[in-house]
Amino acid sequence: MKIKKGDIVGRKSYGKDVFFIVDKILKSRSNKEFVLLKGLNIRIMADSPIEDLEIISKEEVINSIRLSEIDLEKRIQNNKKNKNFIRQKIYTGKILHLDGDRKYSEKSARYYNKIGLNAIVKNIPENRQSKVVVPLLNKYNPDILIITGHDAMLKNGSNYNNIYNYRNSRHFINTVKMARTWGKNSDKLVIFARSMPEFL
Repeated sequence: MKIKKGDIVGRKSYGKDVFFIVDKILKSRSNKEFVLLKGLNIRIMADSPIEDLEIISKEEVINSIRLSEIDLEKRIQNNKKNKNFIRQKIYTGKILHLDGDRKYSEKSARYYNKIGLNAIVKNIPENRQSKVVVPLLNKYNPDILIITGHDAMLKNGSNYNNIYNYRNSRHFINTVKMARTWGKNSDKLVIFARSMPEFL
């Protein structure tokens, strides 16, 4: 069966330990097809030769998503058990969360809602986050800013310490810098910025 964008696959050489969504199908300089992948249930990016991929059955996909939802629900219930303690000890304030991936933006919003946090989640591509962060801060006036998304080392990158060898690291840094210009007018803004690097 020919693999196409949107298929859910596993890497045979890894024992199909993680299920992925096919994001892009590209050709190398030697004209061989390889695939860019995004994790189905966990935030991870990877690439793979197309011949190493196997399409996952509908039943396996449904079961994987069900187990992921059960795990999330367990964590939510554990948080609820500690709810009274958390209310007494911690003030969370309003959260503004920017995420570069639509699926994880929706998942984060559901999680915040279930545990009763006051959060606004916006799906903003990593390369646009620095351009929109200040207007969004002005609009929502949050206490906490969370910036997340995917990252990946570029194919020809070699220096792990050079941010320009990564796809999105510079965008996260620029977004934090822009947020800090807004934060000068407020000593209360707390920023969490985290990319999810994978080597491509």
